[in-house]
Amino acid sequence: VGTIEYLYDIDSSKFYFMEMNTRIQVEHPVTEMVTNFDLIKNQILCHCGYSLPEWLGTVKTRGHSIECRINAEDPDNNFMPSPGKITSLHMPGGMGVRVDTHIYSGYVVPSNYDSMIAKIIVNAHNRKEAVKRMLGALDECVIEGIKTTIPFQKTILENNDFKSGDFNTNFLNQLM
Repeated sequence: VGTIEYLYDIDSSKFYFMEMNTRIQVEHPVTEMVTNFDLIKNQILCHCGYSLPEWLGTVKTRGHSIECRINAEDPDNNFMPSPGKITSLHMPGGMGVRVDTHIYSGYVVPSNYDSMIAKIIVNAHNRKEAVKRMLGALDECVIEGIKTTIPFQKTILENNDFKSGDFNTNFLNQLM
């Protein structure tokens, strides 16, 4: 299983190859949400000698998904790490919301760590609804005791250019 990363230039209708990774990447839940197909489970089954289902060749994507990586970082302090004890935790849920995490109330985020502490993934009928659903999920998310990137992600999601899909690779530089 591999992942190909590329950029698509809508004006010229050209694809620009970035990289190929011979592994499933952290964004795989987005694909799983729009295809309703468990990539990890089926990768394991393939390694056990099982074949992928025949219908997979005709799978259709449905809706729009967005993933936010929740990092223990302080966006107001140049995204410096924010280690410490999580004193209170509530993760979002409901239809079209998925959370992948290892944290819990009382968990101590160490100072020498990978800053990603959770992924929140949403799926909806279209981009507009997915943005709205993600904003709701981020509003519902409570992680106290440390700083997280949630406020910055909400700023991105509330941006009109992001909402319309009218942005480019310089978007974050312009936003900041």
